[in-house]
Amino acid sequence: MKEYDIIAFGTGSAMNIVSPLLRDPRLKVAVIENEKAGGICLTRGCIPSKMLIYPAEIMHTIHRAKEFFIDAKAKVDGDAILRYVQRNVDEESKMIERSLKSHPRIDYYPVTGKFVEDYTVDVGGREIYGETVLLCNGSKPLIPPIENLEDVGYITNREFFYSLKHVPRSIAIVGGGYVALELGYFLAMMGTEVHVIEMLPEILMTEEPEARRLVQRELSKFMHFHLGYRAKEVRKSMGKKVVVAESREGEVLEIKAEEILIAAGRASWNRETAVEKTGVRIDERGWVITDEYMRTTREGIWACGDTNGKHMFKHVANYESEIVFYNAFGGRNIKVDYHAVPHAIFTEPQIAGVGMKEEEAKKKHDILVGYYKYEDTAMGQAMKLKDYYVKIIVDRDTYRILGATIVGPEASILIQEIINLMHTREQASAMYRAMHIHPAMSEVIQRAIYNLREA
Repeated sequence: MKEYDIIAFGTGSAMNIVSPLLRDPRLKVAVIENEKAGGICLTRGCIPSKMLIYPAEIMHTIHRAKEFFIDAKAKVDGDAILRYVQRNVDEESKMIERSLKSHPRIDYYPVTGKFVEDYTVDVGGREIYGETVLLCNGSKPLIPPIENLEDVGYITNREFFYSLKHVPRSIAIVGGGYVALELGYFLAMMGTEVHVIEMLPEILMTEEPEARRLVQRELSKFMHFHLGYRAKEVRKSMGKKVVVAESREGEVLEIKAEEILIAAGRASWNRETAVEKTGVRIDERGWVITDEYMRTTREGIWACGDTNGKHMFKHVANYESEIVFYNAFGGRNIKVDYHAVPHAIFTEPQIAGVGMKEEEAKKKHDILVGYYKYEDTAMGQAMKLKDYYVKIIVDRDTYRILGATIVGPEASILIQEIINLMHTREQASAMYRAMHIHPAMSEVIQRAIYNLREA
């Protein structure tokens, strides 16, 4: 049996931990990857999706041109955009794979590693042993139980970035979360007829109610939403795929489309890797249970990123990997802190959020809420924006920010000012005392703080 100092599952955030350790010439590492090298973000998530979203944003701007007395028309080659993004993914992944295979202190195993027992993993019929194990193997698409789905065929975000050859003329998307909406937005801007089927009564149910309703209103201008319907069955009919969905009241809906995209959430890989054969505990959904130091329930086995099911964002995985690095290999005892976890959804409009939502904050704190619309700033007026806003929640006693939501252009950038204040636990007053450039969009943040009121 070959022995290693470290066995790392995954080639995404696990590499943040492994790479600096490779300076030690005595170190021997096994890296296990059952997908394209590079991790979800690089190969089938954040990065390639934004390479699609940017041309979609350009098309959306062209659609709005008439509002500014500009006669603009454009043709878009969606297939060429897909090929460009897929080629980029393939090249980046192969470069990472080559570097892993050629490194003198790394053995690369492109298989689904399966635990035999604590610290011992089967890699394609061979057993290897690791003194320390890093579980950073991400997540996979959750495939709901829909009759005939496998026979009829479908795509997920994986196929979207690996093998989809043409932008479909029409698509039925099962799911109403950020993956469904970002990819749906791209397709809509490419000219696809997009249908979103969501079993819940609203899209983006983890967002503030007014935020998700505003986004749905705007996306409804070029996408069709079928809310409160559960996809039950699919079939083929006259060269198309048909999704049969049913409401709680028994109303049946049939959507015909050229393609079906399943974007109904994420699932764990941990059952495939047979984690249950170790002392590592997993929850009922298969996510690895970690403590505040990112330790699992078995000494020497650590987990970070999607695999713990806590916050499935690359920036969180990067943060957690730092905690693992210092605690597992630096002799530190740093506690993970999730009080200022941000996120953004890159649709039209963008949504960005950090920290608590208003209802959660009300239950735990005496709060003030600051609210301000983009359109009431000079830049918002210049851009002819309507109803987009910033909402900031502050603790009345400490004047510290508890959370915020932004809906509108550059929300993902504007919110960083709030994230930094929350991270340093500074008072909200720092935002309105600091000069903000006039007439930049950032004034909307400052004015939201000016407008703090009783909740």
